[in-house]
Amino acid sequence: MQKKLASSLGLLLLVLSIGISASAQNRTPVLTKPTEDRYLLTAGDVLDIQYRYTPEFNQTLIVQPDGYISLEVGGDVKVGGRTLQEVRSLILAKAKMRLESPEVIVVLKEFQKPYVVVAGEVNAPGKIELREKLTAIQAVLLAGGMKETAKSSQVLVFKRLNGDTAEVKVLNFKTLKHTSDLENDLMLQPGDMILVPRNRISKIERYVRYASMAAFFTPLM
Repeated sequence: MQKKLASSLGLLLLVLSIGISASAQNRTPVLTKPTEDRYLLTAGDVLDIQYRYTPEFNQTLIVQPDGYISLEVGGDVKVGGRTLQEVRSLILAKAKMRLESPEVIVVLKEFQKPYVVVAGEVNAPGKIELREKLTAIQAVLLAGGMKETAKSSQVLVFKRLNGDTAEVKVLNFKTLKHTSDLENDLMLQPGDMILVPRNRISKIERYVRYASMAAFFTPLM
């Protein structure tokens, strides 16, 4: 596990230094704007796909870590970061290529509870459920607090903007050891990921590819 995490950390540092083309071209990635009361699918969710006239194609599928599901009718479909209605429309479009006048029902059978992930130089890295409002420093404390080897002046928070892109926020928690100043803290959202590094990272792009960054955190989820 330690070797796997070390290898993933090297990959993450490479991703942070490369960023994405949108950053290089000074273009801000488009922020997904879902309806506030609609749930966005994520890895680990379980979907029940039902075809009214062709029940032999019915499936119960788990959303994969990369956000995809594999349909018998239509192949791979990316559903991560989308609502049930959006997914139904995608599946229906795929089904129409093979079936005549299909009717599809998509049911969310099981879903992941909202959570954030804390990794790196903390005493208890892992997933933390969001049962109430939570800030970055509170999440770090819930993860057992920082180790003495932590680079507390450069805590990284990855905030997902859409299905493909995450924004990197750099927080300085060093002053929090000595003062009650919380200006450097940040309110977290479901899916945010925090990395407390051991050493200073010299180059950090503002935007990174979500899938590449998530590969590092997956063992902790």
